[in-house]
Amino acid sequence: MDYHDETIEDSSTYYSEEAGQQEDTSGIVGIIYGDVGTNELKCSVTAPLQKGEYVQIPHEEVGMVLGQVDSMERKTDLSDDKALLMSQGEMMDIKEKVLAKISILGYRDERGLLQNPNVPFKAGSPVMRASEDLIINVIGIKHNEKTGAYIGMLMGHDIKIHLDINDMVSKHVSILAKTGGGKSYITGVLVEELLKHDVTVMIIDPHGEYSSVRDPGTSSEFNSAFGVTPRGYPDQIIEFSANTKINKDAKPLRFTMSNLEARDILALTKVKNIRQALPALKKVLEMIKANKPTFSLKDVIRTIEAQEDSNNAQLIQELNYLDEIQIFAERGTKLDELVQKGKMTILNMKGTEPDIAELIVNRVTTSLFEMRKINAIPPMLLVVDEAVNYCPQQGTTACSKIMRTIAAEGRKFGLGMVIITQRAAKIDKNVLSQCGTQIILKITNPLDLKAVISSVEGLTTGTTEEIQQLPLGIAIVCGAGLQVPLFVRVRPRESRHGGETVKIIED
Repeated sequence: MDYHDETIEDSSTYYSEEAGQQEDTSGIVGIIYGDVGTNELKCSVTAPLQKGEYVQIPHEEVGMVLGQVDSMERKTDLSDDKALLMSQGEMMDIKEKVLAKISILGYRDERGLLQNPNVPFKAGSPVMRASEDLIINVIGIKHNEKTGAYIGMLMGHDIKIHLDINDMVSKHVSILAKTGGGKSYITGVLVEELLKHDVTVMIIDPHGEYSSVRDPGTSSEFNSAFGVTPRGYPDQIIEFSANTKINKDAKPLRFTMSNLEARDILALTKVKNIRQALPALKKVLEMIKANKPTFSLKDVIRTIEAQEDSNNAQLIQELNYLDEIQIFAERGTKLDELVQKGKMTILNMKGTEPDIAELIVNRVTTSLFEMRKINAIPPMLLVVDEAVNYCPQQGTTACSKIMRTIAAEGRKFGLGMVIITQRAAKIDKNVLSQCGTQIILKITNPLDLKAVISSVEGLTTGTTEEIQQLPLGIAIVCGAGLQVPLFVRVRPRESRHGGETVKIIED
């Protein structure tokens, strides 16, 4: 049946709703027709088939080749005149055919390399439902539980998908989705897998969502097909916060003043006359450092007050505000308290002012990078949620520079990074482009979609359209040992999900 034929055959010959209730024992789901290429082809559908499904096509030279249904179309002979008559109650005999476009994923040659045929397939060849063995072989799915993070099942199949943890650390990861798309949920899944493998993790948590990893999930959320059960990780969680009044279960996060320059301190204030305040503060810091190796912000305030200069009134007021936050102390939090091998450290930023949060992220990440360079802390993954707050495309923050540095150089020293954002278009492209593994959930904003497509190799036209329609719980995963982008059903969280939407009206 030719795509360009005007004659529409009876649908029961090729496909019918009734056929959808039956198993096709031959495995044949279609026949190749029309002009045929080596990268894509068209087939007339003869059995139930869905967009995104994997198929196999015999090739006369290379054997069985794997393909994927890119798009589907139902062609009918129902005209607008006939449709009008149907609306008036008249019965019509509708003839139809279902056509599919198949993207060729390839085959493995004798060296194990993924290849596409050099000669087109033959028209009239059968298109069959792909075997799981062929899918696993061609896509390169590995079930190495020792170095793999189990995140879910291949959509439409009972094939577990593992992401190579070493690959994630060495090539960075981005998790991209619109608001409510499931970013924090799949991040929790990934964190659970990292903790199972005793990977050292630090997570920048802007909303206090990830401390729930301590607690097991509820049994009602679990599906036996995924093979996971409720579990918490209380012994592997360390939590710090600059605001322990709100985050009562966290340990206080404190920094010393000794490494701060006057300009760094003023950046945290709302002092209007920087030109006047900067020399005064710089002079005070020099005086104190010359006599006292460790000092507090109160020491700085007392020294400025002793000068009895009315021009310093606003500076003193702003420094008193900083002192109330209690982020600075004579004894700061040590790095070996923050980073412990095989554990996840949560930097809980809930209730912390944005400028203070930037300072915290800048100082902590800079220390991580410098310490990894000399192997003073274990290899680790730095997870940055709401990353656009710390490395935006437009403008700069206190931590923009170190984020770019870790993205470009961290892999050399065993410091991997996971970037999480709902605005792919607004994040620093120098950072996003360095992510070799992408986990993509539903995205609808055209600018964000464009940013994702330009940064991810191997996405077909059909796949990019699918991103806008992804149901909750389905992710497109690229990299981390996978040869082609995969649609994955995300497995249930073992631990409690801390990112639930707040209800205004209870059920």
